[in-house]
Amino acid sequence: MRRIGTLRDPAAAGPWLREIVRNACLMRLRAARRVVPVADPRPPADLATPERVLEDHVSRDWICHATDSLSRALREVVLLRHFSDVTSYEQIAAACRLPVGTVRSRLNQARTKLSEALLSTTDRAYDDADARNAASAREATDAVAAARRGEFAGVVADRWAPDLRMTSGQGFQGGPGMAVAGMEADLAYGVRRHLVNAITSRDFTVWEMAMVSPSHDPRHCPPAVVWLMSHDEGRVDRLRLFFPAN
Repeated sequence: MRRIGTLRDPAAAGPWLREIVRNACLMRLRAARRVVPVADPRPPADLATPERVLEDHVSRDWICHATDSLSRALREVVLLRHFSDVTSYEQIAAACRLPVGTVRSRLNQARTKLSEALLSTTDRAYDDADARNAASAREATDAVAAARRGEFAGVVADRWAPDLRMTSGQGFQGGPGMAVAGMEADLAYGVRRHLVNAITSRDFTVWEMAMVSPSHDPRHCPPAVVWLMSHDEGRVDRLRLFFPAN
């Protein structure tokens, strides 16, 4: 309501406000945790398999730490499946640019390996997982804020590899320059991003962001975008953007 005066066409007030409410609701839904932590991470005796523990009751930190034992390919699909809003096989396949059958196969492999890892690490605490995700969330928020100040190119130069490979949501490929140009073009048009969720592992990070279209073009962009980033020695070396289905 504070920005109602920026509307160029009074007739657009209704659609504009409805789009803002819609995006705000989506942000709240995507921010909600889908996994309920348990006080004792040991698998209850009445659960038949570690796989069921993984699916139903296991703590986020326990799984998050255990994923570090997986290969990058397996870790990617596990983080999306269990910690993001990109949860269906079809969405994961689209985000990772893989056949659905490959996604199923990798998740099955990951569950087998995680079952072993979870059972062997039940006596440990993993406070570092929350701290790591919180640090990633701060980094994402700082990057968005820097972009609004016109400083996104500096963020890319400081934190991303100079030979970064980027794939846009439309399938275009490029390097750091394409990422900067895309961000600056969106901001110039009036598109705004807000972090909803951040989850990171040893060398793979997922940022889920809500996108708010400008008031003069309320359906300009999808309501959300997912950043899938691989990193090496602390620097992002691969970035894929994915727009989940509305």
